[in-house]
Amino acid sequence: MSRSPAAPGGTLALDSEGLAKAVLRDRAVTAWLALARADDLRVITSAATLVEVVHPRINRPALEWTLSRLIVEPVTEPIARRAAGLLADTGLHGHKYAIDAMLSATALAAPGPITILTSDPEDLTALCGAHATAIKV
Repeated sequence: MSRSPAAPGGTLALDSEGLAKAVLRDRAVTAWLALARADDLRVITSAATLVEVVHPRINRPALEWTLSRLIVEPVTEPIARRAAGLLADTGLHGHKYAIDAMLSATALAAPGPITILTSDPEDLTALCGAHATAIKV
C-alpha cells in the first residue's frame, strides 16, 4: 500500500463498507487505520452510516470495539442541510443517496485533507468534488 494523499492533521472517513470492513479486520482497511493513527488523522463516520452497517449477522462486540476507536459524528441540522445542498448541486436524489450525502457533509465539515474509504468512490467524488479523496475498499 502506498502512502495516502492525506497529510497529518487531516481526516479519514469511513462509509458503510469501510466501517463494515474495519469490523471484519479487512487487511486493507486495517492498514489504512494504522496509517491514520501513525499520521495523527481523525477517523470518523457519520451516525447515519450506522443505520447501513448494522444488520442481524454483524459481530456486535467487534462493531462496538471498532466504534470505540473512531469518532461517530452526529447528523445535526447543519449537516443535514449541507447534505441536501450537496444532493441539489449534483442532481442526485436523496431517496438513493441520502446516507452518502450525510457522510459527505460530515466529512467535509471535518479538518482536511479528507480521505474517505468507500465502496462507491464515484458517488462520494460526485458529492465531495475535489474537497475529498475517495478510495475504493
